[in-house]
Amino acid sequence: TSRARVIVASKERVRDGEISSYEDLTDPRWAGRVCTRQGKHPYMVALTASLIDALGYSNAKAWLIGVKKNLARKPQGNDRSQIIAVSNGEADLAIANSYYIGIMLSGSAGKEQLEAAKKVKMHFPNQNDRGVHINISGAGILRNSPNPFNANLFLEFLLSERVQKYMVDKSYEYPIIEGVLPSTEISSFGINFKEDETAVRQFGELNPSAIRLMDRSSWK
Repeated sequence: TSRARVIVASKERVRDGEISSYEDLTDPRWAGRVCTRQGKHPYMVALTASLIDALGYSNAKAWLIGVKKNLARKPQGNDRSQIIAVSNGEADLAIANSYYIGIMLSGSAGKEQLEAAKKVKMHFPNQNDRGVHINISGAGILRNSPNPFNANLFLEFLLSERVQKYMVDKSYEYPIIEGVLPSTEISSFGINFKEDETAVRQFGELNPSAIRLMDRSSWK
């Protein structure tokens, strides 16, 4: 399964079309209006690695510095706390994984989070170029696995339509096979969006550079 690293915006204070890319988050108009979780979290490191790949090291550094200047508060909390910060007016924009909004809209996290999620909208960045950054959940077979045949059968089981549908309805993530729709909550934001197709291996290779870049940008 997978989840998109989206931009969450206030329905009241951000008009449609005002934000269209991750790069837009550095625009001075958003000064004091953006919130994120801590930079060293794997979600933020992976996004930074993707920006290094797409924009180059120096431009990715400029992005980090630009977003830092626009922060409404010190980076803190998890993705759901970013969504809540937007809903209560502490910020107008946030970066978060899509499935957290689905969890909140489902009501399973409680009434307070349900009401918070109703006050925000989800934007898929960079639809006019490389596409939205995607985080994935993956599985593999160890080279020294004692039973690779059954391990392979289990992976095939996980990739069946029935199991994929069950998984995405429970996790609010996106399926990785065609013909399966995500949950109703997630589908309401649209399913025909462009994904960044950069290989996950590339992000992994760039992760050390992303962490060093955050340190040099004084990103907390």
